[in-house]
Amino acid sequence: MSTNNDAAQTELVDTSNNVRLRTVTWGKPETHKQTPIVLVHGLASNAMLWEGAALALSSLGHLVTAVDLRGHGLSEKPDTGYDMQTVTKDLAGLLREIQKQNFVAPVVCGQSWGGNVVLELAHTQPQLVRGVVCVDGGFLELQNHFPNWDDCAQALRPPAIAGTRIDDFRKYLQRSHHDWPETGINGALACMEHLPDGTLRPWLNLERHMMILRGLWEHHPTRIYSQISVPVMFVPAEGANSVFNDSKRSAIELAEQLVPKVRVEWFSPADHDLHAQHPERFAKVVHAAITDGFF
Repeated sequence: MSTNNDAAQTELVDTSNNVRLRTVTWGKPETHKQTPIVLVHGLASNAMLWEGAALALSSLGHLVTAVDLRGHGLSEKPDTGYDMQTVTKDLAGLLREIQKQNFVAPVVCGQSWGGNVVLELAHTQPQLVRGVVCVDGGFLELQNHFPNWDDCAQALRPPAIAGTRIDDFRKYLQRSHHDWPETGINGALACMEHLPDGTLRPWLNLERHMMILRGLWEHHPTRIYSQISVPVMFVPAEGANSVFNDSKRSAIELAEQLVPKVRVEWFSPADHDLHAQHPERFAKVVHAAITDGFF
């Protein structure tokens, strides 16, 4: 591991749930005394899409750890276990390992599907977290949009990216996300395995992607909102590259009504991956919620 405080440290952590997860950590416990923060990516994403936000949070004094969930990035990729309950148990196991070293419950941030995962974690394992942040997620209830699973599977099936040249994909990202910093572009590229022939393919294969999508389709956050005992902050996005803009306001209003301790910070206009697009602003919002006593 690096001895440089500014260098990210990578580790493969045994979760005691039959999978090892890759973590990337910015900062050191002896120098970063603010509340630790754990970052959880969305479906088909990876830990490094958080890099910009992690660097900003670390500069504010937080020990920051981002994770590749099972099947993603450089974590192990078993053939099963992609339902919401198992993925949440993976994350709980990781947090237990982290807390053996730090002895402090972190604020856990999750984006999109990861937002639903951290909400489920807050419901089932509240002792492991100081609170959770749901980044354009946590309100995703796909059956409201697709009552039939087959319709959901057809509509949200990922595009075929394997075989695309790395340089072409980078240029596509730069065109479609012209206001993203380089950390965001590089983080998006890290969702893919870079092959020797100059092409790429997703770390998360199609079969596992669809299993996760099915687990998200089966998840009903509104049924657990009122039972969550830790603070929850929703950070939804409005913009052309966001999700479910037509129903998001009402979904967030329902969460505000049902979650016992809740705060909402809208990003508008913003992409679905607002943490990659606006990393410094996102870091300030989370830091403020910690220092002003919400968490």
